[in-house]
Amino acid sequence: MSDTPASDASAASAASGTSGLKKGAIGLGGAVVMSAALMGPAVSVYFNPQLVAAQAGAATPFVFVLSLVASLIVANGIKEMARELPSAGAFFTYVTHGIGARTGFVTGGLMFVAYALLVPAELALIGSYTHDLLAQHGVQVPWVVVSLVAAALMTLLSVRGIGGSIKVALVMFACEVAVILVVSFVILGKGGAHGLAVAPFNPGESPKGLSGIALGMVYGVLSFIGFEAAATLGEETREPRRNVPRGLVYSLVLVGAIYVFCTYAEGVGFGTGAAEQARLAADAAPFTTLGQTYAPWMNLLIGLAGISSIFAVTVNSNNGIVRILFAMGREGMLPRQLARVSPKFGTPVLAVLVQAAFATVVTVGMGYWVGPFTTYAYLGAVLTFGIIPVYWLTNIACMRFFRRRRPEQFRVVRHVVLPVASILLMLIPVYGSVWPVPAAPYDWFPYAVLGYVAVLAATAWALGRARPELLSRAGGVLAGVEENTEAAV
Repeated sequence: MSDTPASDASAASAASGTSGLKKGAIGLGGAVVMSAALMGPAVSVYFNPQLVAAQAGAATPFVFVLSLVASLIVANGIKEMARELPSAGAFFTYVTHGIGARTGFVTGGLMFVAYALLVPAELALIGSYTHDLLAQHGVQVPWVVVSLVAAALMTLLSVRGIGGSIKVALVMFACEVAVILVVSFVILGKGGAHGLAVAPFNPGESPKGLSGIALGMVYGVLSFIGFEAAATLGEETREPRRNVPRGLVYSLVLVGAIYVFCTYAEGVGFGTGAAEQARLAADAAPFTTLGQTYAPWMNLLIGLAGISSIFAVTVNSNNGIVRILFAMGREGMLPRQLARVSPKFGTPVLAVLVQAAFATVVTVGMGYWVGPFTTYAYLGAVLTFGIIPVYWLTNIACMRFFRRRRPEQFRVVRHVVLPVASILLMLIPVYGSVWPVPAAPYDWFPYAVLGYVAVLAATAWALGRARPELLSRAGGVLAGVEENTEAAV
């Protein structure tokens, strides 16, 4: 079933009683910072290598290289769609136009899992890390207090607008990158634990073989989640058809190079032997340990960089999910009140507050149940399984959209070969997560997400039968362009 021609931004806004997001709030630099800061270089360097090393051992840097290559190939389909369909709805809009509105609804639901769970994961992490850091200096502050303060600041920045959030993120990003690079250079300059070696780039160094590489990729891919964040700024970026795709790729290359360099320094800093890698995997904050060993004069800066990076990820992931909620509310997939924009700030304030409330409840509830750092690890795994199907669906949408709707632009490599390759590469971490069967509760995380997808699909089917006119409008509001494509239900 096909829809009537999708309405443009102004028409849809008038119909729903909303106004648009602030146009031209950021440029190419802002798009790069949004994606780069959401990836959170310091967060990933501080807290993900030990999770990868528990599976892949000394081959951890290789896992990050493989994850970077996979992410760059995945980015091809995303940037192709972002160029044609700039929208705050991002993946929701791309999949709706490329596959259909029901599948777009499922994609929006998966994006909620990916981005909405990233916020409480980071809030729990900032509480845990800051608490431990202050405790080392004899200051006792409950982790939950730190998390709640961070949640309040995050909400304030999101309400006030994307421009202010990006400026804060830029400062934090620059500081955290400077710190982790200096420490990494010091480690390598001192020759690491036993000298420099190429072994960390050899997949054969994985003690669990290919299954260790595959399962380690869950956290390798987690480290790159966020590169697509600039896509949600399609309605607030100057020249979005040009700047959003470039922002995606530039941020990936920049942050990917940082990851590979710093994880290599971590690996040789501990040593590449089995016992030394086991110590790395068991260390809750291995980069901090390395700083104390190789550059104790930077201890304070390392701690501040960690806090800064976690908060930057929190703010930017929150901005991303808020825009997904805004877009789905504007098109009637969620309550339309979520799309109401403050005339003063140009932001969807209710969507900000709803997301902040959800993140706070999850953070506090899970944090007291399993502990704040375990909350980060568990939610990180779940949201990775949530985002991977979104990548698959977006690349399928890319193939269908350009073949059917933009035949004059269709190119075999960009619109078939690379999308298929991205889907196959993203199967690796999924395979590693189901076979060999990992320890509980990681063994049931993929199936929990699969069950969630089934519920979303059933809801979309019912919605399509009960309110087909609603689905027919899905994905129709783009960034200041009158798009006359149809979104098949």
